[in-house]
Amino acid sequence: MIEIVIVGALFMFVLFYTRGIDTNKFIQENDLYIKMLKEKDYDFYVMAKYGETADPNAMFMKRLKTSFITLILLLIFVITQFSFINFVFVLVISFLIYKSGYTNLKSYYKKYMHQVDSQLPYYLKGLEILCQNYTVPVALSRSIEDAPDIFKPGLRDMVARIDAGDSSIQPYMDFAIQYPVRDSMRMMRLLYRLGLGAQENKYQQLLLFSRSVSSLQQKAREDKYKARLDNMDRRTMIMLVVTGGGSMLILLLALVTMF
Repeated sequence: MIEIVIVGALFMFVLFYTRGIDTNKFIQENDLYIKMLKEKDYDFYVMAKYGETADPNAMFMKRLKTSFITLILLLIFVITQFSFINFVFVLVISFLIYKSGYTNLKSYYKKYMHQVDSQLPYYLKGLEILCQNYTVPVALSRSIEDAPDIFKPGLRDMVARIDAGDSSIQPYMDFAIQYPVRDSMRMMRLLYRLGLGAQENKYQQLLLFSRSVSSLQQKAREDKYKARLDNMDRRTMIMLVVTGGGSMLILLLALVTMF
């Protein structure tokens, strides 16, 4: 059995190495069908994790190759005991390996967005203080150094576009799109209006912005508190289950030893 697997693996390696099986050619010839396998939001998740320099197509092709090689090696492994159940098992394992690349990216994005959501209100509070003494573009520029690292790329891009003469709302909206969390769109609209307001209306606009920031901070604190309570409830439940299970096991062992 082991000898067959080793020989099969070596044979596959030789075929891939000598281009007896040219996966690149196969992918190019079936590019239309292969792209149908790619998740619609896969490119977005790749960009979110690795930035604009990443190549989603190259990463997707790597996923496919890994899954295909896994499928072939598993088929070689079960070839001496081939059955329908084994075949289904091989397909399921290969599919899980294929989907793991997508699920890992999606999981990372959820954690990333949670981090953005929790830090945005506190960044905006610091920005509000700067806006009291400077214009909005200057305040944005000065906020970059002390901003959380997660916001710095988006802030640099927004400030660069504003400094280049883009006086529209689009740089603010693109920042909100890059960090699509709770109320980010509304807060960027308020910030844009604050930058447009005349000096005599600045106080009113700043007051509205300040109230919105305070509301966001309150929601962030409530979410943080709720997360702590949920975590404590989860730990308490685990402790109760473990304690109850341990007690039942001890009782069962005691009954068995009595008889």
